[in-house]
Amino acid sequence: MKITAINSHIGYGTRYPWVFITIETDEGITGLGQAQGGIVAHMIHKAIPHLGDLLIGEDSSRIDYIWTRLFSELNSTGNRGFGSALISAVDIALWDIKGKRLGLPIYELLGGKFRDNLRLYSNGWMPKEQTPEAYARAAFETIAEGHTALKMDPFFHFDDVSPLQHGHNISPTGLRKGVEITRAVRNAVGPDIEILIDLHGRYDVAAAVRVGKALGEFDIGWLEEPVPPENHDALALVKEQVPMPICVGERLVTRWDFRPILDKQLANYIMPDIVRCGGISEMRKIATMAEAYYIPVSPHDATGPITMAAGAQVMMSTPNFYRLEIAYSELAHYNTALTPPLDVRNGFYHVPETPGIGHELNPDYIAAGPNKSLIN
Repeated sequence: MKITAINSHIGYGTRYPWVFITIETDEGITGLGQAQGGIVAHMIHKAIPHLGDLLIGEDSSRIDYIWTRLFSELNSTGNRGFGSALISAVDIALWDIKGKRLGLPIYELLGGKFRDNLRLYSNGWMPKEQTPEAYARAAFETIAEGHTALKMDPFFHFDDVSPLQHGHNISPTGLRKGVEITRAVRNAVGPDIEILIDLHGRYDVAAAVRVGKALGEFDIGWLEEPVPPENHDALALVKEQVPMPICVGERLVTRWDFRPILDKQLANYIMPDIVRCGGISEMRKIATMAEAYYIPVSPHDATGPITMAAGAQVMMSTPNFYRLEIAYSELAHYNTALTPPLDVRNGFYHVPETPGIGHELNPDYIAAGPNKSLIN
């Protein structure tokens, strides 16, 4: 089954555009994938059609070969970051094609079901009003819908230094307000709900340790990306001083970025993002590496509907899966983008049993164009 065309489509989210890829074949089967969006969305969108120079005419079933070829061809300009976003999109679409051709969901091609559905943790539930009372109400409403784990960054809006800096401090006021919000959420949801704290990789070591220690009384499930990803020694300093587990990975790409994290025991959880790390093929390899270290995998998903759907296919067959992230505020937009909609119920994602990824892009959604909502 030869590749005949590669196309890119821009869609909307509540925060930034998403980038989708479709790969067409000479047997009439089209595969759907997604690349990293955000500030680079339009650059990636423009780059995707140029991959046709490398891929048109190739056998779509040779997924590992195509992955390796793209990784090699992009090496001279950097095959991680921008390059790995392109590779991820192509890889997801090729797996979708293979599943459709064989009449099986992707997870069946990766070893079959390890579980019947995927336990979620909720992100994006936070209120606009930055007060402890507003957070407590929103948290309670979210768990009332069946969620058993909540993620938040209670410090982000109170930082007094630009988050664009490469690691920075936090003010006493910002620390106090974030702690007050965390206390209110813990009191609202009780002791049996997991609370996960995301620091978005923006603090220096001293600030990250201060935050971690200040949250020690709240039984935090993990402290996510406390420092920027480039310096492993800095992460080690934080890990040895804070009282909760560490989770990293949304800013890491390919198995080579994850290898030192696992070898040096720098994290208790890893969270690869399937539209950044190298796609379905690479997430599967990263998860298998982590399994040997007894490290759970909890994919990052705040970047679009195929991110969630594709990551879910891998996690259905992954023994060391922990939870799947859902950007809860984006769910309505996810479900206007896809047919059928994502089946999210009672804190679980029920993965479709239909071939490939199990979803297609809604033509009306694509026709609406970027940053235009179908939601009234």
